[in-house]
Amino acid sequence: MTRTHRVRFEPVGVEIEVSEDETILQAGFRSGLMLMHGCKEGQCSACKSFLLDGDVDLERYSTFALADYEREEGYVLLCRAHAYSDLEVELINYDPELLTSGVPIQIARTEVAAIEPLTHDIRRLELELREPAELPFHAGQYVDIRIPGTDRSRSFSMSSTPAATGRLEFLIKVYPEGQFSQLLEGELRPGDPLEVQGPYGTCTLRERSQADLLFLGGGAGMAPILSVLRSLAEQESGRRATFYYGARTRSDLFLVAELESLAARLPNLEVVLALSEPGPEDGWEGETGLVTDVLDRREDDLADREAYLCGPPPMVEAGIDLLTRRGVPEERLHFDKFTTTASAEEGA
Repeated sequence: MTRTHRVRFEPVGVEIEVSEDETILQAGFRSGLMLMHGCKEGQCSACKSFLLDGDVDLERYSTFALADYEREEGYVLLCRAHAYSDLEVELINYDPELLTSGVPIQIARTEVAAIEPLTHDIRRLELELREPAELPFHAGQYVDIRIPGTDRSRSFSMSSTPAATGRLEFLIKVYPEGQFSQLLEGELRPGDPLEVQGPYGTCTLRERSQADLLFLGGGAGMAPILSVLRSLAEQESGRRATFYYGARTRSDLFLVAELESLAARLPNLEVVLALSEPGPEDGWEGETGLVTDVLDRREDDLADREAYLCGPPPMVEAGIDLLTRRGVPEERLHFDKFTTTASAEEGA
């Protein structure tokens, strides 16, 4: 019989029970804790914490995420750490508001309901939940979708809202070598089964904050932001928000009509679309240039904003750098750290 141990997280004083055959992060998910995390594979360092007391064993991980000298000092990655005694762990990155508001992780059976092309490389995937009939989550979160016939999965954010019970919607970029996304090009069909696990992610709306919202997205990174905006519309929220969305050409834009509708429903929402490479055929009269540059020249004071970023990693990194330089505190920068070690499609 597998032994279990108690893990106490400081400085928050929360305790959970952990089995030796699961990682501390998995035990946190099972317990409904929203511990900071990213890749869940020892690659990104988002779950790095400090072991105050006790014994752990670490699965294989990247020394980019945890350097040898850090491990010698007592740092651990919660996604790789197995408890072999009672533990006391100091959380380095955590959000007091979110920590105990998590939704326990579930494995759900679904069926493909629809696959719709939105652009030449963006597909809308809709799944119907079969068992369980509902999968609770917070707007902005993601799930892992298992690649049929394998033990591998890919992470995709929901664009639907928690209120849309019984179904999950995703906006997925198709990559030439994408092990999952290529299945959307004719191999997956309505009625086909898919297994999903989640929800994961901490890029969710901080309800207690009344700071003005700033969203920055590109490509399929629209998905979690759209989920949050749809939720704000359902709540008839009055919070001020600006959504900057970047694409290459006009043909790469999608769901523009819905964004305009959301702006009409949310009078304090401004949607700014930017094209980085518009051609004469686009007839574009809107903002041009990299979306981060557009944000930089349009905004004066950013220090009091609550910022959410999702899109291609270079855009997210550039956005973090820009917003940090412009005075947005680290605790008000929200994004999920996806990695591309398995496939470039991960993190849509």
